[in-house]
Amino acid sequence: MKSAQENLSRLKKNIEQVIFGKSETIDLAITCLLAKGHLLIEDVPGVGKTSLAHCLANSLQLDFKRI
Repeated sequence: MKSAQENLSRLKKNIEQVIFGKSETIDLAITCLLAKGHLLIEDVPGVGKTSLAHCLANSLQLDFKRI
């Protein structure tokens, strides 16, 4: 059985295949998820906010919907 750290590392690597140059943002998104918190992603248009959320949901086999 894989450790939690190995699973988190695989999750981050999977997301980084789609989202480039946003390592800290990915870490914060995963941390928020683990803390069962809410995440508001704010940035200028076209920097991958929706892609990050979609990729995170797909990586964990969760549903994704924009509101």
